[in-house]
Parts: sequence; C-alpha cells; structure tokens
Amino acid sequence: MKDRLNIGILFGGRSCEHEVSVTSARSILKALHRNKYNVHLIGIDKSGNWYLSDDIDALASTGCVEKIEDADSASTTTVSLSLHNQGNLTRLPDSPVSTSSISDFSGRHVPAVEVVFPVLHGPFGEDGTLQGVLEMAGLPYVGCGVAASALAMDKALAKKVFESANIPQARYVVCTVWQWQKHKNRVIDQIESDLGYAMFVKPANMGSSVGISKAKNPDQLVTAIERAFEFDNKIVIEQAMENCHEIECAILGNAHLGNAEPEASALGEIIPGAEFYNYETKYIDDKSRSVIPAPLDAKTTARVQQLAIEAFKAIDGRGLARVDFFVHKDSREVILNELNTMPGFTPISMYPQLWAASGIPYPKLLDRLIELAIENHQSKQSLKRVF
Repeated sequence: MKDRLNIGILFGGRSCEHEVSVTSARSILKALHRNKYNVHLIGIDKSGNWYLSDDIDALASTGCVEKIEDADSASTTTVSLSLHNQGNLTRLPDSPVSTSSISDFSGRHVPAVEVVFPVLHGPFGEDGTLQGVLEMAGLPYVGCGVAASALAMDKALAKKVFESANIPQARYVVCTVWQWQKHKNRVIDQIESDLGYAMFVKPANMGSSVGISKAKNPDQLVTAIERAFEFDNKIVIEQAMENCHEIECAILGNAHLGNAEPEASALGEIIPGAEFYNYETKYIDDKSRSVIPAPLDAKTTARVQQLAIEAFKAIDGRGLARVDFFVHKDSREVILNELNTMPGFTPISMYPQLWAASGIPYPKLLDRLIELAIENHQSKQSLKRVF
C-alpha cells in the first residue's frame, strides 16, 4: 500500500492576484507533511502556460511566475493537464516526441497527481474556470466546485443567492459597462437615490480588494466607477457600512454531503491600516492588524457563525470558504459582506489564523482540506454517468 499521496499545488495564474497566489503556495509547501505527501509544484504564468517543478524558486525566483520560461530546464518542465488520461500531467516536448510521454528529455518522471490544491485567487482560478478543467480531468481538488466558485466570484450573482437565503446584506446597485457608457447620468442618479454617500465601488469579479474605491461625493463616484471598470465589465456599488467591526469567519466542511454540518471557526476582526481594507493594507504596507478572537459577545458571535454556515450552504460550498461580515458597534446588527471560496494562505492570511485559534494548526488544516477533497470526489464517483 502506497504511503504518500501525490499532491499538486497549483498556483500563479492569469490574475491580478498572481503574486498573492505564489505567496500562498510557498506557505502551503512549507506546512505540508512530507511523510504524508509527495508534493509537486505546478506554476501557471501570466500567459496561462503550465510548468512543473519540485523547486518553487525555479518557478518563482523573483516572487512571481513571470520568469519561469528562463528557469533551468533540468528543474522545470512545461506540462499540460490531460483531460482523457485520468488527469495525468503530460510533458510538452520541444522535440517531436509523443505527447503521451510521461518522462521529460532529462529522464525525470512526470508524476500522476492524485489531489490538486488549486491555490489560485481571482479570475481564471477561483471563478469556476479552473474547477471545470479539474472536473473534466476527473481529479480530486481542494475547495468549492464550479457553480459555487463562479457564484461567489461574481459579487452581483452571489448577492441574489444570499437574498434568496434571507441573509442580511447592505443595499447595493449593479452596473454594466454598457449601462455606464450609454446612460451615465441615469446610473449616477439611481446610485445616489438608492444608496446615498458614502459608498464602495467594486469590480464584480475580483478579489483581494483589487479595484475597490470608496466614494464620498459625485466626483469620487465617477472616478471609482471608471477605475472598477478597468478590471471588470460589471461592477457592484454598495452602501458603506459605518461604525462597524469588520469580522471574518472561516468555514470547513462539505455542505452538500450531509455527513456533518460545516464547521465555523472562531471569529477575527480586521483593523485596517487605511480608511478601508484595500490591497495595499492587506499585502504590502503591513499596517493592518487582526484581533482573534473578535471582541464580540457570545450571542453576536454565534449569530455570525450561523450566518457564515448558511451562506456557505446557500452556494453549495465544498471544502472551505472565508465569510466576511460587518457588525454594527452599537446595534450589533450583522450584515454579510462577501464569501471567498479560496481565501489567502499567506503567513498573514486570516483563514489559517482563524483555524489555528480554533485548535486546528496549519498542517492539520491542510490535511483536513485534502481529506474533504477526496470525500467530495468519491461522492461524485458513485453517481451514474450512463442512462
């Protein structure tokens, strides 16, 4: 019986969050038990090319995967994922060699990956596109499936789903680039009428607070909308929640199987280092801080945890999610902000920190996520595919 699973950490990708993904991959690589897993690194560069290596520095020597084409060919292999050969990685040879070969030109074996840990954030990784590829390949993978990933990534669609589940949210308006180009004044009138200042403007399909701005007056609103449209053709404008705690809750489990209720972690509060928790305060200037456990009473804590589980179940979540809330400091009203299906796994990321505070250290958390991926895959394998 084989002692160790072949785990593929899939990272990088065609996203503004590429560098965050690389940092997450480094953290996961460091924490995985080598007596349990054979770990293989699959880096995707910003052009969408896939590369295999056992050395993350060969893939990301400068902190990203942009330069991997220049890496030493003895330690890096260009590969593709076979959709018809049990999900095996296939070497892409430079010479006319059969593409079904599993050994590269130096004789290094290209492993058959048994479970994929897709630690990609944002479009082309967290939005269901990659999950669809892994489903086609028949590979177990960590995290939510195609539908849940796509729903959670699209903030406008997610809000409709959460509305149907009666989960409280801030008031919002959705705007497409076509509406903005053709009816700018009408759009501004609607936003000001429905929301009032201040408000946040976000790309509908982006994470890590990329492209988000706060608008306190009409001029700032126009600037914020045009900035958000640089990243997506659909944007969400939300009522700003003032005088609130920014609370995060981590979820672990498979919502659809019914074997056990998904688990909610201890709560954490984000103290932004700027006016709001943007990309720079998350990853660059190190001015934000977290408070775990969050300074909430027991009743409010339980309310947040229950709503987090309900949101996870509403999108049919698998494996993991981080659910973000606003809690009003006076009324203790709980408002859902958003759900993230592949939260960061960097050393400062809240998802692993929240589980560590709940009694599950990082290595055991990774073990559990891999177990959930296998459990989810096995449940699908029992389904009939022929009628």
